[in-house]
Amino acid sequence: MTYCLGMLLDAGLVLIADTRTNAGVDNFSCYKKLHCLAEGPDRQVFAASSGSLSVSQSVIALLEEGLPPEDKEEAPRRLAAVTSMFRAAQLVGEAVQIINRKVGAALEAIHINSSVSFLLGGRIGEESPRLFLIYAAGNFIECQPDSPFLQIGETKYGRPILDRSVDMEMPLPDAVKIAFLSFDSAMRSNLGVARPLDMVVMARDRSLPLLTRRIEPDDEYFNDMSLRWARMLHQATLTIPDPPFMVGYGGEEQQRGRGAA
Repeated sequence: MTYCLGMLLDAGLVLIADTRTNAGVDNFSCYKKLHCLAEGPDRQVFAASSGSLSVSQSVIALLEEGLPPEDKEEAPRRLAAVTSMFRAAQLVGEAVQIINRKVGAALEAIHINSSVSFLLGGRIGEESPRLFLIYAAGNFIECQPDSPFLQIGETKYGRPILDRSVDMEMPLPDAVKIAFLSFDSAMRSNLGVARPLDMVVMARDRSLPLLTRRIEPDDEYFNDMSLRWARMLHQATLTIPDPPFMVGYGGEEQQRGRGAA
C-alpha cells in the first residue's frame, strides 16, 4: 500500500508520494513512486503511482519508450510531443489500458491484484499547472477548485485534515505543511505508509524554480512538526468542555489535575 497526494491551488501544484511497498506483514520495501515523465523548456510532467508495482513500472516504461503510433508511418507517441496536460492524461490512460490487457490480465488470471492508479500533474506550454487522477481502467478526472486536492492509495487516514484545512487561496508553504500533517496521520495509523517521501512543488509563478525534495525518516522539520502536532492536539482536546451529561464522573477533577501539572 502507499499514499499519494496532489494539491492544486491558486499558488501552484504540490505532489507528494511515499515510498513504502509491502507484500505481507513482514515484507516491506522502499521504491520511488513519484516520477518525472517529461521535462523540457516547454513542459514539466510528473506522476505518482499507487497499486501494483509491476504494473505501474510497466506503464512508466511504456510511456518512456512511446506508445504505438496510430499510423505505422509515424513515430511512437510520447509525452514529449503532446500539446497539453489533457493530452498527457489521455496518453497515460491509454498506457494503463495497454498494460492492463497484457500484464494485468495475466496477474488477474492467477488472482493477483493488478489495479493501479496515478496522479498526473504538471504543465505544458503556456498553461497553468494542472492535476489529474487516472483510474485503473485508464479513465480520468481533473482536479477542480471546489475540491482542490486528489488522493490515491491509503487515503482515509490523511483526508480529515485536508477536508478541514485546504482551500484554493492558501500559499504554498501552508499547503506543504498541511500535506505533511496528512502524511503524518496516515503513517501513524497504517504501517503501509512510510518515509522517505518524495515531493514536487510547482509554483504558478514561472519566475519561481521547481522544488523537488526527499523527506527522509530523520528529517528535522518533519519530526519536529509531528511532535508539535501531537502535543497541540492533546492540548486542544483538554480545552474543550466535557459533555454536560458526564458531570460527576471525574473528568473535571482529572482535567484540573493535568492543568496544575
